[in-house]
Amino acid sequence: MRFIIPIILFVVFQVYSFQLIRTLSRGHWWKWIYLAATILILINLIMQFVWHPDRGQVSTARDIAVTIFLGLLAAQFVMMIVMLGEDIYRVIKGGYNALTQKQDNTSFLPSRRAFISKVGLGLAALPFGAILYGAWKGKYNYQVREYELSFDDLPDAFDGYKVTQISDIHVGSFDDKEEVKYAIDLVNKQGSDAIFFTGDLVNNISTEMHGWESIFGKLSAKDGVYSVLGNHDYGDYYGWEGTREEVIALKKANMEKLYSIQKQMGWRLLQDENIAIKRGNDLLNVVGVENIGNGRFPKYGDLKKASVGLRKSDFKILLSHDPSHWEDDVKHNDLNYHLTLSGHTHGMQFGIEIPGFIKLSPAWFVYKKWAGIYKEFGRFINVNRGFGFLGYSGRAGIWPEITVITLKKAKNRIN
Repeated sequence: MRFIIPIILFVVFQVYSFQLIRTLSRGHWWKWIYLAATILILINLIMQFVWHPDRGQVSTARDIAVTIFLGLLAAQFVMMIVMLGEDIYRVIKGGYNALTQKQDNTSFLPSRRAFISKVGLGLAALPFGAILYGAWKGKYNYQVREYELSFDDLPDAFDGYKVTQISDIHVGSFDDKEEVKYAIDLVNKQGSDAIFFTGDLVNNISTEMHGWESIFGKLSAKDGVYSVLGNHDYGDYYGWEGTREEVIALKKANMEKLYSIQKQMGWRLLQDENIAIKRGNDLLNVVGVENIGNGRFPKYGDLKKASVGLRKSDFKILLSHDPSHWEDDVKHNDLNYHLTLSGHTHGMQFGIEIPGFIKLSPAWFVYKKWAGIYKEFGRFINVNRGFGFLGYSGRAGIWPEITVITLKKAKNRIN
């Protein structure tokens, strides 16, 4: 059932885009060339996933196929909006003329339709170009986003405490180690007191980390690097083979290897537990919960277990991969989690952002909180846009993110 709406939308895209191309190619073969190219792009996409099903292994051919397909879809979406708008206008205009018995055929002139089609084609080139640029340059266009958050009950010793968050590394998608090394150096240059990683280290399995341990092991902060698991870290999307018992054993061994890798890199993996960072007599409690979604993904975490020993008055930073967990169980929780750090959405890796003016992405249709800082009930969540990429080997408009958050005592905040 969940595939019905995407299939319907895909068909609608094809109908309207073909209608636009046909309008511009009367008497020519362009429309048939366009239709054949669309079919070939779709077939190539399907075959690439048949030939290269493992998302934990980089495949240039598969990445190119996905990029071209997504670029085509983005262009077709714009074509559909333009042509649908013209159709709606024609229906309204025609109805009005019928009711008023007014003879006005200007809105149905072929020349007008052709002009609208040219405008649609020109506009469609913009997202298509953006998708191509995102695959070429955008996926390593790392952005440092800085925030200052104030809290009335922040312990005095942590006034000015700085944390860096990264999320959704998806190491199996990377194809350029030098770019990733640059990003790790950029994280360290922030000089934060602590670094928090909020899940999805791999795409599918722990072996994707081979050769990357020394790079990510360079992450360093005064109070350490803390991490939690994301939905991709559990091996649930890999095609394990064998009996049920054999698959369970393989997944367990895979997880143990992932734990070992994080320990080897000097990361402190929090699995439904909390740890205190001390400054004199003051404490900042870091709570790490395993993945909890809202039904779309398996639930592994237990917030109650992760918070054992904590009181409402204790200052807490919660690491929870999926922001829907904050919506469902954290923002109104009586234990009072002051700041939650999440990721997961990637901002869909595509959208338009102009700070202070506009923030749009398809992620908005799926997640209430999908990128940046949000505040409700006096509690904050930051949804990191992600360090890596998955599926579409690129980022257009929603760039890879390194978040730096400075905690301030409310009375000491600089206005």
